[in-house]
Amino acid sequence: MTSPSQVSRPGTPTSRARHSRSVLSVLGLAPFSVYVILFLALPTILAVTSGLFDGKGHFTWNNFTALGDPVVLRTFWASVWLSLVTAAVGAVLGAMVCYALIGVSPTRPIRVSVDAAAGVLAQFGGVMLAFVFIATMGRNSLINQWLNSIGINIYSSGMWLYDLPGLILPYIYFQVPLMVITFMPAMEGLKPQWAEANAALGGTRWTFWTRIGLPVLAPSFMASYLLLFANSFSAYATAAALASQGSQIVPLQIRAALTSETVLGRQNLAGALAAGMIVVMIVVMTGYAAIQRRAERWRS
Repeated sequence: MTSPSQVSRPGTPTSRARHSRSVLSVLGLAPFSVYVILFLALPTILAVTSGLFDGKGHFTWNNFTALGDPVVLRTFWASVWLSLVTAAVGAVLGAMVCYALIGVSPTRPIRVSVDAAAGVLAQFGGVMLAFVFIATMGRNSLINQWLNSIGINIYSSGMWLYDLPGLILPYIYFQVPLMVITFMPAMEGLKPQWAEANAALGGTRWTFWTRIGLPVLAPSFMASYLLLFANSFSAYATAAALASQGSQIVPLQIRAALTSETVLGRQNLAGALAAGMIVVMIVVMTGYAAIQRRAERWRS
């Protein structure tokens, strides 16, 4: 039973120490809170509210009704399709890389090299990545000229590199290393005791992966897949540099709405499009958080 002398009273050294720690905790969260407000909360509020007003500042639902326009719906579907495909390919290839590194010590040179490359390549995007693909696979690139010399024309059906299909390879380029970063901890969470128990009971490698490994890794894999989907769905700079003409995906449609005077006869359409993207991202990240909580049960 706690004695009266052990109970901290206001003004005692114990209560002052707790108060100091709470103040330091608040101060430590202040930079992150400012970042969230300036770069997440404020843009979200501006995007939603701007879509609720016309060019004269009058309240209107006209901008949000544009989300039902066939052109806008096709653009959203193109973004979703591109994100689904690149996230699936990136997730599978990244998981294969993680599988190949099972049992490799984090201090081994090959593991250090893969981790470093994944960290760099996951952030290598935008104009630089677009330039790399133009220089490597463009009309006047050395690879294309060499292929033409042996009778192979990769642009026989059109300049696909500068259209929606041309975004698939660049997006996969940064999706794979992101999958390695996010999925590798789950692979490392597979406990050796599980494999030993499987072998002791007469199980094979196939039974281990089908009955233990894959069921345990499935939530983490799906969570990583949703994260890759969100990463692809919100990407802008690489697409803007490659597809300079047209608005094949939603971020480019927002650019067109901001740079042109009228889009589909509506002003402030960019805010409504951004609000639509925010809704999609909220749904995806909510699913990611729910699956991630389930995956944490096995890691703990």
